[in-house]
Amino acid sequence: MMPYKTVAYYTLGCKLNFSETSTIARLFEDAGVGKVDFNSSADVYIVNTCSVTDQADKKCRNIVRRAKKNNPDAFVVVVGCYAQLKPKEIAAIPGVNLVLGANEKFNILAHLEQEETKKEENDLPEKGKFIAGDIRQVKHFVPSYSAGDRTRTFMKIQDGCDYFCSFCTIPLARGKSRSTSIAETIKVAEEIAATGVKEVVLTGVNTGDFGSGTDENFYQLIQQLDKVEGIERFRISSIEPNLLSHEIIEFCASSDKFVPHFHIPLQSGSNDILKLMRRKYERELYADRIAKIKALSPHCCIGVDVIVGFPGETNEHFLETYEFLKELDISYLHVFTYSERKNTTAIKMQGAVPMEVRFERNKMLQILSEKKKRAFYQGQLGTTHDVLFEAERDGDWMYGFTDNYVKVKVPYQEELVNTVAPFELQKIDGEGFVEGLIVQTTV
Repeated sequence: MMPYKTVAYYTLGCKLNFSETSTIARLFEDAGVGKVDFNSSADVYIVNTCSVTDQADKKCRNIVRRAKKNNPDAFVVVVGCYAQLKPKEIAAIPGVNLVLGANEKFNILAHLEQEETKKEENDLPEKGKFIAGDIRQVKHFVPSYSAGDRTRTFMKIQDGCDYFCSFCTIPLARGKSRSTSIAETIKVAEEIAATGVKEVVLTGVNTGDFGSGTDENFYQLIQQLDKVEGIERFRISSIEPNLLSHEIIEFCASSDKFVPHFHIPLQSGSNDILKLMRRKYERELYADRIAKIKALSPHCCIGVDVIVGFPGETNEHFLETYEFLKELDISYLHVFTYSERKNTTAIKMQGAVPMEVRFERNKMLQILSEKKKRAFYQGQLGTTHDVLFEAERDGDWMYGFTDNYVKVKVPYQEELVNTVAPFELQKIDGEGFVEGLIVQTTV
């Protein structure tokens, strides 16, 4: 029997982590353990970590410190990508009781019961314990989806990655690419539909690689998801350009449920740097995908990931990227400053870019992103799009997103929460949100 009465969660990183935290939370809920706010006193604190940022250790320490401040006697468990990569180091952090790697995190209840038995027998170690096996042995896929937001959920359809880009530690933290069957994925989608959520965001480490090693693929999956009743929108969180086939683009353009919004990692607009990064495409393929999308869906929103300051990136390489992005018909950028990672190929490369140069390049692309986003929003004024309104309230205002990812604001009306309504986009306010008029509601 679970000895703990309350549990609190803190999640760092991507949408995938949030979906997995929610799945762990449902395990505790089924065991009769109540969820409380992280800033409250809880019996157990679970920290789901990320390895993408270069301050993972510092963030983890700060969060553990906060947990112990809330309840000095609490049991603190650390899971996630950073827990798989650096279990020994995390276990040594004062206040950490248990660290679970990728193969162990979904068995957390059993581990806690074991630790409680040892506690009763006075057999607990003074320092934290870690259980993190060889990532190459992680082959099981655990379906997950986020909960708590009445409007949308992040649904994990894939995990792991086989690409081994030279800058990335994710394959070391998440293992090989894997997923469950289309039939099982549809069951999860139907379970989500029963909760009343209107929008499902498909997420994974390499989402488009769904079905890898089987006779099923991502294109077949989205065709079946499109038929799930009760879900009004599907959004693809991110998809590699080489996996974003023309048939996927054509299907999404003709679908009533898959929204006109793609997020497509580029990382560099220089073929020289893409080769050093070990990416699986060149800029010409990327440009082809953008052109195909815009030809079929002119109002489609397109987001782009880009890394600046990669080893060997000269000023000429950066300007190649800048000009390439400037000319592309895209809507916004997520800009990352390259940071060194242990156990990656890139850390051994020559031509390290000075940090101040990396920051300057980041700033230039952030400004370009703001211009792109403003131009995209400006181009949508005068059009009408369906908006899904959210529960978030800011004073007298509430917010929502159009199908093509324009963030709008309207005077708060509780009856609009989690409803979809046609909305005429009229003007951009001083904060960059779009105001307009609800044409009619489905309330």
